Formats: sequence, structure tokens, C-alpha cells
Amino acid sequence: MTQLTGQPTTDDDVVHLTVPADGGYLGVLRTATAGLAARLQFALDEIEDLRIAVDEACAMLLAIATRDAELECRFAVTEDALAVEVTVPIVRGAALPSESSFAWKVLTALTTAAAAQSADGRATISLLTRRSSGY
Repeated sequence: MTQLTGQPTTDDDVVHLTVPADGGYLGVLRTATAGLAARLQFALDEIEDLRIAVDEACAMLLAIATRDAELECRFAVTEDALAVEVTVPIVRGAALPSESSFAWKVLTALTTAAAAQSADGRATISLLTRRSSGY
């Protein structure tokens, strides 16, 4: 997470949530995202953009998740940013959408930075949103 934020985080600044990889549980992650962003005094539109980005990232991962998988979400809080890392075990041979896809355009438009990787049977999407200076 340090590579996206550029700032180290302590364990006190990290929230881990694990939910079933099912669309019915994404509301839990959206609510956690909004709550943490509000804690950082993000503007309302920044909070909504981040909620949409987390939802989109999760939807990408759910499409390639193994049956009965769990979606793991890690939120890292820094002084002026919220980094979100979502990971899930994926079906063999599955791939994340390309960076030229509409879904990736949404992620990059709504966040400061977005990245994805797939290794060892798991896919991870990392998002970073920095708070605007005028809060």
C-alpha cells in the first residue's frame, strides 16, 4: 500500500474487512468506504466518487472470482488520503479487464491512482484517493 500512498501506515491506520464475494455484500464495503472518507473530511462529492470506484473495482473482481470466494478489502488511512486494496481468489485463466476498458476509465476518473495485479490465483485492485486541499 505504501507504493500508492507514498506514506507508510501503521496497523492502527488500517481496516480489514472480509465479505462473501457476492454483490449483496458490496453495500458493507461502500458504507465502510464512505465512513472512512468522511473521517478524513473528504468533500461529499469525493466520498461519492470513492464509493463508486470501490463498487466498480469489486464488480470487476466478482466477475472473475472463484465459487464461494471471499472478497478481502484493506483500507489504509493516511493524513490526506484513503487507499483501498480489494483482493479475491480468481478462476484459473481469468483476467482483469484491460486498462483501456470502460471500467478502468471509471476507476481512473474517480480516483487519484488505480492499479491491478494478478498473481498466485488472486487478483487485486488498488485505489488511492487524496483529499482535495480545500476542505
